[in-house]
Amino acid sequence: MKMLNLAVARVLKRLHYPLDVILTCVRWYVAYPLSLRNLEEMMAERGVSVDHSTVHRWAVKLLPVLEKAFRLRKRPVGKSWRMDETYIRVKGEWRYLYRAVDKYGNTIDFLLRAHRDKTAARRYFEKSIAQNGAPETVTIDKSGANLAALEAINAERETPIKIRQSKYLNNLVEQDHRSIKRRTRPMLGFKTFRCARILLAGIELMHMIVKGQMKPAREAHLSAADQFYNLAI
Repeated sequence: MKMLNLAVARVLKRLHYPLDVILTCVRWYVAYPLSLRNLEEMMAERGVSVDHSTVHRWAVKLLPVLEKAFRLRKRPVGKSWRMDETYIRVKGEWRYLYRAVDKYGNTIDFLLRAHRDKTAARRYFEKSIAQNGAPETVTIDKSGANLAALEAINAERETPIKIRQSKYLNNLVEQDHRSIKRRTRPMLGFKTFRCARILLAGIELMHMIVKGQMKPAREAHLSAADQFYNLAI
């Protein structure tokens, strides 16, 4: 019998449903454009009575643990990055989700920030470099804030990162935004910044698994769903 991830086991002590039900609901929520009400109805059709607010609570508690487990199994990414930010509504106001992909479309990293400026962009690059190593090249659009952030980082490096500013070359990351935005649309905005950060990380996590960015476990050729469930082990 497989042992649960210790952090997952601690979370489950306070959740009074079978693990397979909890993981299925959480995965569906971050994998597909479904609302919490949709999930409540879908589980009811399967004979499981669960309130939509309970599903939300499961997601908020479990996703940080699963994301941490995924970080340990994430495949290395390329050294040529395409970086851009997209808009996310939180508490009725627009916030900014910074994201980047490599030239093959693999997600580098992501970071939700309240403001769109040099400080936010620099924090994103610092986080991405800490997690993935420094890139050789970063392609950005004509944003002065992103350029200023990269120049500030280069000022502290022996080997500067090559900076390219090209709207055309950044189409790859702009198209990748759509997968995230399509999933967030049924959520009708986030109520708190904390919940937004956690749920967006879950959506990004599932998106990376679908793109094949998780190192295989001993069981080869697992489906994206089974790879997600394996993070709990």
